[in-house]
Formats: sequence, C-alpha cells, structure tokens
Amino acid sequence: MSPLPLSSAPIALKLTNKIKQEARRLGFDFVGVTKPDLPPGYPVYEGWLKAGHHGEMNYLATDRARQRRADLHQVLLEVESILVLGIHHDNPQQAQPPDDGKAYGRMAAYAWGDDYHDVLPERLKALVAFIETEVGHAVPNRWYTDTGPILERDLASMAGIGWIGKNSMLINPQAGSYFMLAEIFLGIQLEIDTPFESDHCGSCTRCIDACPTDCILPNRTLDARRCISYLTIELKGTIPIELRSQMGDWVFGCDICQEVCPWNLRFAPATGDEHFTPRSGLPVIDLQSELQLTPQEFNRKFKGSPVKRTKRRGYLRNVTVALGNSSDPSVIPPLTEALENDPEPLVRGNAAWALGQFDDPSAQQSLTSALKTEQDPSVQEEIRAVLNR
Repeated sequence: MSPLPLSSAPIALKLTNKIKQEARRLGFDFVGVTKPDLPPGYPVYEGWLKAGHHGEMNYLATDRARQRRADLHQVLLEVESILVLGIHHDNPQQAQPPDDGKAYGRMAAYAWGDDYHDVLPERLKALVAFIETEVGHAVPNRWYTDTGPILERDLASMAGIGWIGKNSMLINPQAGSYFMLAEIFLGIQLEIDTPFESDHCGSCTRCIDACPTDCILPNRTLDARRCISYLTIELKGTIPIELRSQMGDWVFGCDICQEVCPWNLRFAPATGDEHFTPRSGLPVIDLQSELQLTPQEFNRKFKGSPVKRTKRRGYLRNVTVALGNSSDPSVIPPLTEALENDPEPLVRGNAAWALGQFDDPSAQQSLTSALKTEQDPSVQEEIRAVLNR
C-alpha cells in the first residue's frame, strides 16, 4: 500500500481531527499537537539539576537523559509531530475521613485506583494502530506516560493544553490540574496547535503559602528534596528528621498545592476515568491497620497500584511517620509492636521516631527496652536520638 501524502495542510488537518476524535473516544480528556522543538523550559531544567534539586533521582541527570530532553530527535529520529494527551483522575477534595477519633492517612488522588503506567499504554498502542490504519502504512512512533526522558509538561504547554503553574503543575483553564499526561512521538506531519503562552496564576501564591515543607521555588520548579511526594515515593532511605513532622498524614504523594489552587477549586471535575476510582480501603487509610500489613498482604492490596513502587518498607516508613504526627496516643501500642518486631530496619527506625513524638511513659519505656535488643546500627541511632531529646 502506498503511503498517504501528508505534505498538504488540508490532509494534515483532516487526519489530525480524526486522531483527536479517536483519542477522545479512547478516554483522553485533552489532546494537542506540537513540534519537536527545544522545550522552552529546558534551561530552567538544567539549572534545576545543577542546583541538586532532583535529590537522589540521579537518572534525571545522566548525560544521555539531558541530551534527549534537549534534542527530541534523539528520542525518535524521524519525529515530525508530538501528540500530547491528558486524562482526568478523581478530585481529592471528595475524600473526607470519618470523625471517629481514629488516625487516618492520605495519599495523592492519582494513586487511588489502578496504576496509569499500566492503564494508558494500551490506549496509546490503540491510538497508534488507528493512525497507521488511517495513513495506510507503518508510522515511526514512540510513546510515554511519565516514563521517558522528556519534559512532558513543557510539551503539553507547547501543545496548547495549559500553562505551568507556580507549583510546577500543568493547569488547564477549564479543568484545573488533576490529570495525567501521555505523549506519542510520530514520524508524520500533523496540524500543530497554538502553544499556551499566557499565565493565569497572576499574583496568587496559595500553593506556595500552603506547602508545609516550603519546597516550591520561585521559578516554577520544586526542591524535590523537600517535597512530600518525593519523600514518600522517590526517596528510598530514611526521611530527614527535620521534615518528618511537616509531612502530616501523607503516606504516598501529596495534593496540597493542587487542593488550594483556585483553578481546581472552581473547575476541576469531581471524578475522572473509571480506572482511577478508589480501590477498596482508599482513599481514607486506617493507619493502624496498614502498619500490620505483612509483605504478602501489601503485595495483594497494592497489586496494579502506583503504591507498589514504594515497596512495603517504604510505605510503612511513611505510615509510621503519619502515626507519629497523629497526636493520638492509641497508636503507641502498634508503633511499639512495629519497633520490636517489624523485619525492616527502615520501619523500626521510623517507628522509634514516631514513638518519640508522644510525651507518654509507655512510649519512653518501649524505646528504652528496644535499645537493649536492637541489633541494627541505624535503628539504634534513631532510638538514641529520641531518648537524648
């Protein structure tokens, strides 16, 4: 079959409109097209890396990763157009814990349902198949959903979907920022959308003011080393002591800077794609019950969920910190149990810190007793730090 010519504007426009219609049929709420030009935010990204604001995410700073973000033809040599897509998840404003005196935790709303890394690829593949059927031949392509070396928020803004807010999130003026992004690099010419160049944040600083760890920087980036999302997901070791008390009840990710954004308060839809609706036991999380999860129970509960990225030890590390911030003395016994018997030093160490947040003789006794039997140096250090205070 001979290739369909795409050099003429009417043909490219007709194909682009068909692709957008199919993308929406597949469930995508936003669709835009941009050129594979240098993203305007790339110099800011380089400065962000040089300042070390990426923390331990060293994969972002490799020479190859930086080169591919600067030159999108290194991602796909034949790329002529980039299709940028967005899909809604549920609005976190809908989640309210019961007023029953128990300690509850929160996780970012995008993680309430299935992992978008598992859900979206099938739709991206289906859209590529549709494009190839329409043009009558194979099309060079590469697709990502938060998985590739590209500045996807820049690309989305270039494709007309929204602007990058002061909290670094992409914001759409009709729908806020509660959505995930995906991209398809294509070796064909499509009709390019007008970039979104206006800034609708104005003088508003609600996200900056609300951030408990002061991680939002003046240039619309974040110091990841202070961001609750980074601390609860990307950071694999112990959370810096000086930040633990500022993390509140978040156990996976954080939505604070989005929850206070006027564009979300006014325009974000209540629910998103059905695959991202809350699983059983979410979004309100019984922290004491979570602390008792065995490795097998954790794997069953979070199979196919973004939470699996933290592994049990990272997740329960976060749970112990949230329990320490709960001001609920009824959590002392389960924290003591974790300190004495959890198989992971990371969990035991953070349980020790959490017990140290309570001015209670039983917590003090648990720490003193544990120090006599604990063999791991890192946990011993955590216990001594609490007792010395």
